[in-house]
Amino acid sequence: MKLAFFLALSLFSVTCFALDVPNGKVVLAVSGALSQQNSGKNAEFSMDMLTKLPQHSFVSKTPWYEKPVKFTGPLLRDVLAAAGAKGVQISALALDDYRVEIPFQDAIKYPIIIARLLDDKPMAVRDKGPLFIVYPFDQYKELHQDIYYTRSVWQLSKIIVQ
Repeated sequence: MKLAFFLALSLFSVTCFALDVPNGKVVLAVSGALSQQNSGKNAEFSMDMLTKLPQHSFVSKTPWYEKPVKFTGPLLRDVLAAAGAKGVQISALALDDYRVEIPFQDAIKYPIIIARLLDDKPMAVRDKGPLFIVYPFDQYKELHQDIYYTRSVWQLSKIIVQ
């Protein structure tokens, strides 16, 4: 019950302010079922805007790196809240047009990070950046399944909320 209250409060606190216009290059565009837009029907985020959201980190082993690495960035649920997103499904798209469907509930249930830093350094496109959706694999044993690995999108550029 406390978790549900905290999540509701955090979603309210992030969405009660208008979304700023990006002051730099847009690195993430969110569209679909949104109540906050800053560019037509979209919510666009620069890296600076993502940096101003609460930052979270975890260290995890993944199939993509030989050793555990540290991921840092805003929670997926905080980015969705900033855009006033409400839905049941999220489509995450990468720069190379890779597309995966993520249940909206995953963003509530797990502290999924939109990583902007890998071991405290910005990620270049050739290194899975600049943004990477990463599940906290080492914190939840049930996430050690291919379905969750495929939902981890590197080179993230767009999110569509349905």
